[in-house]
Amino acid sequence: MKYGQIYYTDIANGPGCRTSLFVSGCTHRCKGCFNEETWDFSFGHEYTKEVENQVLESVKPSYISGLTVLGGEPMEPENQRALISLYRRVREKVPHATIWIYSGYTWEELTDKENRRCHCEVTDEILSLTDVLVDGEFVEDLKDISLHFRGSSNQRLIDVPASLEAGTPVLAE
Repeated sequence: MKYGQIYYTDIANGPGCRTSLFVSGCTHRCKGCFNEETWDFSFGHEYTKEVENQVLESVKPSYISGLTVLGGEPMEPENQRALISLYRRVREKVPHATIWIYSGYTWEELTDKENRRCHCEVTDEILSLTDVLVDGEFVEDLKDISLHFRGSSNQRLIDVPASLEAGTPVLAE
């Protein structure tokens, strides 16, 4: 997997001060995307164990609220397989950190075990490790800069633990 950039003190992609990892590779290709260069799966830098270790270390300070993964598309199956180790390690080593994932896939697509475009052998585990999923493709005609933590009004902030328990999407407050 490749990644485009890492922001170690990001305040735009989730609550508080966060580490944000922008992965490469996206098949959605949303019109008006703010990060179009990350559509290419070969864009950017190689995601290595050393990079993963740096990201993990960056979320350990108490002033860091958590990890946000966006892109590109972190829920492309090949990206999921590369990122599962990071999510596991953050949960194990940094209990105070929340995990946010931005995905153009909807909750319904991600939880549909028959949807091979985005559901693979690690999807359920990734969701079980996630606190908030910002779901849905960016829709330029629905762009709204007044929205918190999302770019267009069709996108939802989903409380993943509550949604898994309820068996239906529960919006985060």
